[in-house]
Amino acid sequence: MYTIGLDFGTLSGRALLVDVATGAELATAVYDYPHAVMDEVLLPSGKRLPPEYALQHPQDYLDVIYHTIPAILKNIDAKQVIGIGIDFTASTPMPTLKDGTPLCAVEGFRDEPHAYVKLWKHHAAQPYADRINAVARQRGESWLKRYGGKYSSEWFFSKLLQILEEAPAVYNSFDTFIEAADWVIWQLTGVLTRNTCTAGYKMLVQDGDYPSAEYFEALNPAFKNVVGTKAGREFAALGANAGGLVPAMAEKLGLPAGIAVAVANVDAHVTAPAVRATEPGIMVMIMGTSTCHMISGADLREVGGMCGVVDGGIVPELFGYEAGQSAVGDIFAWFVDNAVPSEYHAAAQAAGLNLHEYLEREAAKQQVGEHGLIALDWWNGNRSTLVDTELSGLLIGMTLLTRAPDIYRALIEATAYGTREIIETFEANGVQVNTLIAAGGLPEKNALLRQIYADVTGRPFKLSGSSQAPALGSAIHAAVAAGAYPNIHAAAEAMGKLKDMVVTPIPENQAVYDQLYADYKTLYDTFGRGANDVMKRLKRIRNAARGES
Repeated sequence: MYTIGLDFGTLSGRALLVDVATGAELATAVYDYPHAVMDEVLLPSGKRLPPEYALQHPQDYLDVIYHTIPAILKNIDAKQVIGIGIDFTASTPMPTLKDGTPLCAVEGFRDEPHAYVKLWKHHAAQPYADRINAVARQRGESWLKRYGGKYSSEWFFSKLLQILEEAPAVYNSFDTFIEAADWVIWQLTGVLTRNTCTAGYKMLVQDGDYPSAEYFEALNPAFKNVVGTKAGREFAALGANAGGLVPAMAEKLGLPAGIAVAVANVDAHVTAPAVRATEPGIMVMIMGTSTCHMISGADLREVGGMCGVVDGGIVPELFGYEAGQSAVGDIFAWFVDNAVPSEYHAAAQAAGLNLHEYLEREAAKQQVGEHGLIALDWWNGNRSTLVDTELSGLLIGMTLLTRAPDIYRALIEATAYGTREIIETFEANGVQVNTLIAAGGLPEKNALLRQIYADVTGRPFKLSGSSQAPALGSAIHAAVAAGAYPNIHAAAEAMGKLKDMVVTPIPENQAVYDQLYADYKTLYDTFGRGANDVMKRLKRIRNAARGES
């Protein structure tokens, strides 16, 4: 028997076919989103978008399903597939009509940015997140502490409040605001569900319910009944069966109608069972364009600057904690795409390497601290522990002798420092981090990065046994939803996997990184917590120069 895991990322989606008994990965297929991330213009119209927008087109998600699932079924008997599970970046919500039709597909709204999916890294809702936090503090709302003291602009209600205030006609034209993950499940099953993971971490649902109507009314009188009119109160547990695959979709995909479709999940959270991280104290670092740090604990703790804590948010019967860095791989990609001289391109080509591989090789030749640089890893703001999307990157220590491999290494180190800050904050607040596991494309491909993370954190760590860990996690949830296993723990033990390799710190490197990290912390506090708001002033000046608000 087989299950299928669908993993929807920032730029593409992939399907993974998995043997339910062993966790063996039998086939995979990837499909790049045709519309990608719309952060400058709306496609296909070419309408200019305001600053900090990041939109997507929901048709891309359906196209992933239509292209990848038939591709992975070619060499098997499709009747042996018993379930489908999906995971998604979050919070990535969208407005729809009551029948699930995306608002952007409705005549009259195709050229309206607020009718499209707002990707997780849509940061234009920051003023509304600021108000959500300010009003919560004024009212003494106890739930705010569950989110580390700050609700993010990347999350559900910040984006929904933005639509209400900037485009009230659009707000009044749709019936449901729903996470894209849950919308895809809706398309597969015909059943509207809202998963407990996204509801807890992104939608302010704590202890089974939202904040009061009075709180939402304090944000905006027209927001008073937002839960009843746009959000909904029914939540589906992780690993549950959301419904059977509808016949029309089954025929299109070449699958049996009625097979189990698991309740949706978030890409980071679903990774935990894929690496057998179903017990307290195991931190999973899902490293790609950004990094999410997931850990479960037996007790409820309030940790400042975290993304949230949810009962059963990662695995049942444990409190799931989330933290993260808004850009990691994106920072390295920015540097390679925009700031590397042509001589390095030529050298990489001559060496038969891509530019990332060449810079990694050159940077690995250096001793720790040899480049004399420190960076702050805020190219896309700071998710944890400052929860401030208005922050930006910083690189200090450059001279006329500074070269591209120096900067490349310093940027990797900066992201490792950011992870150490998160680990130390968890432990300072009573959430013990006993084991580290890295998953995702970055640790899989980059040996220098792996060693730097071990040296900076001073901790050994293991690697995921799958290069497609989120998709494998979704396939594991599908197996539970289909009844092949009684719970996530049992399914993870049978289907999850880790590499034998352990990356261990080098003591002499660790000693130097301890010194550098102390200076990173000084910069971190000065620009992130201190009175120096130069980063925010620069953004305001930039926007004014562009004629943008």
